[in-house]
Amino acid sequence: MGKNEEAVKNDMFGLGEKNVAFAKYFTGTSYLNGLVPSDDNIDISVANVNFEPGCRNNWHIHHNGYQILMCTAGEGWYQEEGKTAQLMKPSDVVTIHEGIKHWHGAAKDSWFSHIAITKGTAEWFGPVTDEEYDKLGK
Repeated sequence: MGKNEEAVKNDMFGLGEKNVAFAKYFTGTSYLNGLVPSDDNIDISVANVNFEPGCRNNWHIHHNGYQILMCTAGEGWYQEEGKTAQLMKPSDVVTIHEGIKHWHGAAKDSWFSHIAITKGTAEWFGPVTDEEYDKLGK
């Protein structure tokens, strides 16, 4: 059990179900709660993504669009390739432009929740290694 578990599980946007559809792109367990139903007239996805402590997604880029992450609970990391990772806390927002290789996920000792607003498609790469992840916050 990590810190901020209650805040994430009781977040106003809902924990959601285990993120089975994208599990192959994550290290650890995440949960997904879609907030905007699929609609042919809406070309963005809006979801609450929740991460157990230590969970993170693989490196990826977005094509034909962007992604905006808004932290709503807990603590997590966001990192662009070649840059220092930044710790995200509630109310922090990052904007990820098309073609920027990045990853995001929970801190080792904390649950993490963010709203992800995404346009376009993701291209997934390999996982963030334990060695890369273990260097964060040191």
